[in-house]
Amino acid sequence: MGENLAILTTELRNERSMNIDHLGPMEILRIMNEEDQKVALAVQEVLPDVEVAVKFTFDSFRNGGRLVYIGAGTSGRLGVLDAVECPPTFSTDPQMVQGIMAGGERAFVKAIEGAEDQPGLGESDLKDIGLTENDTVIGIAASGRTPYVIGALKYARSIGAKTIALSCNKNAAISKEADHSIEVVVGPEVLTGSTRLKAATAHKMILNMISTSSMVLMGKAYENLMVDVHVSNKKLKERAISIICKITGASYETALEALEEADLQAKTAIVMIKAAVTKQAAVELLAKANGSVRMAIGHAKS
Repeated sequence: MGENLAILTTELRNERSMNIDHLGPMEILRIMNEEDQKVALAVQEVLPDVEVAVKFTFDSFRNGGRLVYIGAGTSGRLGVLDAVECPPTFSTDPQMVQGIMAGGERAFVKAIEGAEDQPGLGESDLKDIGLTENDTVIGIAASGRTPYVIGALKYARSIGAKTIALSCNKNAAISKEADHSIEVVVGPEVLTGSTRLKAATAHKMILNMISTSSMVLMGKAYENLMVDVHVSNKKLKERAISIICKITGASYETALEALEEADLQAKTAIVMIKAAVTKQAAVELLAKANGSVRMAIGHAKS
């Protein structure tokens, strides 16, 4: 086991931080900041691989499938974080994007020792959510060798689901178990082996890209505005009104009235105002346009 770890990039010692225990606060911060700047460049190198993940995910969504992130420890938590932000940001059903981690929900706040070492748990956790061939599963492991993730990917692939392996090492073990892999190599961590640092940052960036790009392709944005925002509190209601005003040029009062008439659905309110149609007509136009505000308005004008 030790020999295997020694060859992983994520386990190598960073030459720039060898004397970090002798440094003052600002010197430590500068090293960390300079190392973090390398992350975006590493992600840039794997954009073609990320695009494959986006295409898999978009196809799953169009076919009524789901995006499922699965991992252990920090990797699992990153998947959960990205998944739970999708409903408020894009008004998605909570089942549409899911984050699963070894040890279950309890493990999010307290490590469940040994859970990540059992490949059978990865398989059983996917069985528990009724995984189908229409779903896309993204297995996340900075080291690229977590048994829990390997078990999950093997099972997902065996039933025909699309699979992506996301790691921070070349020729990762999990890459061999997936339809496609994203191996984003960020180099040795400032603290040796502490993959909650650069590796986790790279993975968060990539997960953000996958979910956001897929949702945009699903028509959940107009220009760069979150038109499918879920109005569940005062702040989000004000955001929705602001979005309606920016797109339509309507006054605050008009936007508020339209939003409330549209049952707090910003997209419906926008189409109502822009196309000068009733709520029912706006709903029908959006359905015809597969949820795209731009296309719905275009259909109305034509």
